[in-house]
Amino acid sequence: MGTSPEVVVIGAGICGIATAYHLAVRRGVSTVTIVDPRPPMTLTSDKSTECYRNWWPTAPMIELMNRSIDLLDALAASSPDAFPMTRQGYLYVTADARRLAEMRRAAERSSRDGAGPLRVHPGDDPYTMSPEAGSEVPSGADLFIDGDALRRAFGFVSQRAVGGIHVRRAGWLDAQRYGTWMLERARDAGARLVRDEVVAIGGTRRVRNAELRGGISLPCDVIVAAPGPLLADVGRLVDLALAVRTETHLKMAFRDHLGVIPRDAPMCIWADPQQIAWSDDEARGLAAMGRDDLVGGLPGGCHFRPEGGPDSRWVLGLWEYGATPVEPTFPIAVDPLYPEVVLRGLSSMVPGLAAYLDRLPEPVVDGGYYTAAPDNMPLVGPAGPDGFVVAGAVSGYGIMASAAVGELVALHVMGDDLPAYAASFLPRRFDDPAYVASLADLGDTGQI
Repeated sequence: MGTSPEVVVIGAGICGIATAYHLAVRRGVSTVTIVDPRPPMTLTSDKSTECYRNWWPTAPMIELMNRSIDLLDALAASSPDAFPMTRQGYLYVTADARRLAEMRRAAERSSRDGAGPLRVHPGDDPYTMSPEAGSEVPSGADLFIDGDALRRAFGFVSQRAVGGIHVRRAGWLDAQRYGTWMLERARDAGARLVRDEVVAIGGTRRVRNAELRGGISLPCDVIVAAPGPLLADVGRLVDLALAVRTETHLKMAFRDHLGVIPRDAPMCIWADPQQIAWSDDEARGLAAMGRDDLVGGLPGGCHFRPEGGPDSRWVLGLWEYGATPVEPTFPIAVDPLYPEVVLRGLSSMVPGLAAYLDRLPEPVVDGGYYTAAPDNMPLVGPAGPDGFVVAGAVSGYGIMASAAVGELVALHVMGDDLPAYAASFLPRRFDDPAYVASLADLGDTGQI
């Protein structure tokens, strides 16, 4: 198609922006147009917890995330006004000895697959706390095989905890600054942003143009579908049925005015399912509201992280206790009970948070959608007519994967050599009946 194809990127979320950046800035493609009816990063990307990690249960995801974090590190270091990265890690905690044994087996497998060395505590290797900003971060992970060792490092954790694992190449970043930084440089390199909606795609065997709701037709050689939760809708424009599902995911922010959560705490995840100890009156009230789903057992994965700098008191809390496939609608529906349920769930891991249950702090709740493939791995690569490239199904890990996804899309578009992991993310993998059948025994997908 030549060295500088005309590219239309559908979607100004983080993956669409990263794709435009890698095409325009890193590959010199001057004819890149991003089309989105909304301001950049306002559909789902700005609802993220902005976290990253290289700790995943499969080798392709570890390879993808290692590459993405390499790129993020390089971008963050390239300019003082780029974006800060916090490197406090992820801490997975359990009160179940059997789950701790499972976590150890999974950690050993992830370590072998490239996530870094695994250190065991108590053991011969001393535990190193998270470093100050700008210092080198230990690689791999630290496995705490008893609760006392865990609490020596993280004193706020429940006495019920029997152990956990601190993933070190992990943390969070300022995603708005990251996305804005890439978009500005892409525009400096010739990319443009059009506030409109793609409603039709011309061409049968090959894409030829993108028709916009405002009446404009954009001729193009390539269309990159990066519309976040609207991926299935965009696929239907070229009669492409993509194997994706979409779930609502909320988050709450609250001021920890009691200072329960240390400001240098990592992202903390309670791995165990749990049942909230509602009073009898509360349980009857929930039943009367038709919320019996909150009275029985709820899944694991309740998690939090500090938000803001050392002088901030804000904490983000999340727990997807009722995620089911939905059709995306905007504005997103918010469960009014979400803040209390999340805070009660977090109190299992951090008992000090129970001090807020009698008088809940005023929460700020928002949310977006996780759009995921059945294997919880992204869809990146050509699909449908020639020139149509998918960049989506990044579920809850769009921020952390975006750099590598954008780079991988650019490699596909330019016809360059692909990394070994690229084949694992091609949309056509779901055309293989054997692969689809294998998903019945999928196990852990790394979703939080």
